[in-house]
Amino acid sequence: MSKKDSDFDTSQQVWKYYKVSKSGIENLKKECPRCKGSFLAEHKDRRTCGKCGYTEFKTGKK
Repeated sequence: MSKKDSDFDTSQQVWKYYKVSKSGIENLKKECPRCKGSFLAEHKDRRTCGKCGYTEFKTGKK
């Protein structure tokens, strides 16, 4: 393995996706309904899954 490959870090900071309180653990991001185990990425007008490509559009007033 070259030095360039060993410096590359692919780990996610999953601890940012949860909120821990006295009453329990709460998800801050929505999970993908197809994949179960991956989170949906937040965009301006939609949420998307990076694994399967599932997209759900946000509705709101402009």
